[in-house]
Amino acid sequence: MRPSPCHLTLVHPDQAAAVTDALWARLRQEAEAAYEAEPKLASLFFDSILNQPSFEAAVFHRVAARLKNDTISLPLIVQAFGKAAEDDGCLVEAAKADIAAVLDRDPACNRLIEPFLYFKGFHAIQAHRLNHWLWHNGERDFALYLQSRSSEVFQTDIHPAATFGHGIFLDHATGLVVGETATLGDDVSLLHHVTLGGSGKQSGDRHPKVGNGVVIGAGAAILGNIEVGAHARVAAGSVVLKSVPAHATVAGVPAKVVRILETDEPSRSMNQALSDLSYESFNYTI
Repeated sequence: MRPSPCHLTLVHPDQAAAVTDALWARLRQEAEAAYEAEPKLASLFFDSILNQPSFEAAVFHRVAARLKNDTISLPLIVQAFGKAAEDDGCLVEAAKADIAAVLDRDPACNRLIEPFLYFKGFHAIQAHRLNHWLWHNGERDFALYLQSRSSEVFQTDIHPAATFGHGIFLDHATGLVVGETATLGDDVSLLHHVTLGGSGKQSGDRHPKVGNGVVIGAGAAILGNIEVGAHARVAAGSVVLKSVPAHATVAGVPAKVVRILETDEPSRSMNQALSDLSYESFNYTI
């Protein structure tokens, strides 16, 4: 189970450019309005958006501004982003899908400028995309250093080798752990304190494979080289030790299938609490 190919192969270049232009125009309009409302934040709006030449340049600058420190400068990180994007066009396409996912799925988000400037989940994903490229292009120490720095700044621990699809949404993001051989498909939503980990000291392929359109609730742990099928839902607080069928809802410790509904779109509805089911009916044992 691997994420789908780059969306550049699925969308005509003119259409992709039109989407980028519309996204960038809206972001600039929101930044201008924000500056008018709160001029005391002028340097943030101008440095991050209004003085940047393009959407991708602005993304690279904003994430680099949050990751920089005395060891790695902002220009060094921006340069690495540019090199990665030049080699892999998917990196920019994925960033567009990721920010659109936040606006679509987060009821607390009403403007593009919010995830772009403030949401550490969006920033953590973009940092990981750079780290993943560095990992596979001969710069593993740089990848590991940036991963460590990202963990410190964004409170997420994502191994650079983990593979992410497009349209990933990290709601709150705090406490997310993703292991080395984990993969996430497209349009996956994860809440805070989610673990995609191993089940012991096994070597090799040992982490979960999460399909397209999955939602994983707050505090859930999925352990081992198991599959979570497309459009499945993992309820908050669950511990998943066995593969999950597509379209299934699992809950409990250990998690069990409590429903299969093929018309559901859990990653977009963001229903992680199973309000129509009673947690009292689940058997929680360790």
